[in-house]
Amino acid sequence: MPQGAGKELAATVGHGDVIKSKPSLQRNQNNNSLQLTGSNQKGGARVLPAFGVSSWTVVEWLQLVERELLLFALFWFIVGMVDEMALDAIWLGLRLTNRGSTPCLPPQAGGVPLSGAVAVFIPAWHEDAVIGATIGHMLSVWPQRDYRLYVGCYRNDAATIAAAMLAVGADARVRLVIHDRPGPTTKADCLNRLYQALCDDEARKGQPFATVLLQDAEDMVHPLALSVVDQGLAPSGGAADFVQLPVRPEISPADHVAAGHWVAGHYADEFAESHAKAMVVRDWLGAALPAAGVGCGFSRAMLERVGATRAAMGESGPFAADCLTEDYELGLLISQLGGRSRFLRLRDADGELIATRSYFPDEISASVRQKTRWVHGIALQGWERMGWVGRPVEVWMALRDRRGPLTALVLAAAYALLVIEGLLLFAHMVGAHPRPLASPGLLLLMRVSLWGLVWRAAMRFAFTTREYGLLEGVRAVLRIPVANVITIMAGRRAMMAYIRGLRGERVVWDKTAHHLHPAHRASPHAVQGSRLSPGRPRREFAA
Repeated sequence: MPQGAGKELAATVGHGDVIKSKPSLQRNQNNNSLQLTGSNQKGGARVLPAFGVSSWTVVEWLQLVERELLLFALFWFIVGMVDEMALDAIWLGLRLTNRGSTPCLPPQAGGVPLSGAVAVFIPAWHEDAVIGATIGHMLSVWPQRDYRLYVGCYRNDAATIAAAMLAVGADARVRLVIHDRPGPTTKADCLNRLYQALCDDEARKGQPFATVLLQDAEDMVHPLALSVVDQGLAPSGGAADFVQLPVRPEISPADHVAAGHWVAGHYADEFAESHAKAMVVRDWLGAALPAAGVGCGFSRAMLERVGATRAAMGESGPFAADCLTEDYELGLLISQLGGRSRFLRLRDADGELIATRSYFPDEISASVRQKTRWVHGIALQGWERMGWVGRPVEVWMALRDRRGPLTALVLAAAYALLVIEGLLLFAHMVGAHPRPLASPGLLLLMRVSLWGLVWRAAMRFAFTTREYGLLEGVRAVLRIPVANVITIMAGRRAMMAYIRGLRGERVVWDKTAHHLHPAHRASPHAVQGSRLSPGRPRREFAA
């Protein structure tokens, strides 16, 4: 029984026997039992078992659970802090040596012709609200003629087909591909159908494509994105097999939903830091780069090689149809096949990031569904399908990628601990006097963990402020609990979904609904391609 247990015993013992003075526990040397003693106690001392737990009070149980949760959470917090600090140290080293800055391209950068034909894949299911804006914007800001949009729709999605056809008009740079299966299947399955259409066109015309670029139906692309991807894959630009451009989530308009800044905003915080620091470090280390599914270009030769590898495994096409994050897996597979990957973080002459922009979910339920898919595909399916291979740096990055379920568990323990602390504080206020946990070692761990939390919040503030401004930087710190709650909920749902998958449940496209497109609210300059969002021009950036 915990020390000082008598201090937390209830004020009433037995059948109406009221203790009017502070009770205490004393051991009876004759029968090795504990006796409850106190002044003005009717009926004498109360005898409790010495080693049983039936006599423990609620406060004592809460103290026990508090200590175990605290040790568990502190251990993993510090492990995570060491991981993040190692990444931060490398990034800071790159910055100090001028190897982690973001170069600005000259104004004439967009006038370079494409080195080869480019195929742009856009899978779409129930995207009638945004697909027209995506197609129209791409055709307007990418004036080159040597590319083709392959828009994949389903035969049972008439609204998306009609919206796409309306946006295409008579432009020969777009091919609408209707899937022969009813939707939704999976995003990878739709991409494989587009890949088959690409192969058919190459065989019919005898003109192979040089590059395949992936975009989503809700994306607003940068005017220079097509040229940057083309140059990154071209022999003259480094001959990479896969290049990834940054993703820049747009903050939901204030008049759309009240929670927009808090739910959708946390994506901006996460991507601002991840695509300005983590991906930069991965690229410098030469580790495998995960594809984001948008703004990612692949050489035609490498995609064909991946397709042949998949075919040998009994799959049809280069995209894993039974994987929820086929883009992530594709990026890692290219590295395992010996391909070269690059993360291209650049800005245009006006200081705008050359990135893919889109609105992310602005409601908790939609955000949880999306992040469930990410955790399920990256952490759980990635572990099962990709294993743990490669150099130590690859294993390190795989651990970072797949920590989602553990992060959710640790955060859940931490928030449960906050509830318990509140109950113990209440018990102290009403006189139960809970015994504090004050061992020097535990206090040291708590101080280290608190320092790590402050450092993480400062980094989140800095990266978000640099990309979105001071106000969003402050909100980024305030949004940390929102992101944590979404992570906990998504981690639980992902585990449940993975278990159902092990039992044979079919994987389907649990896609995110999109209702707004950045081009709808962009300034006139955005459509013309000179500027993509309101804000001050910036020419030199740390990230």
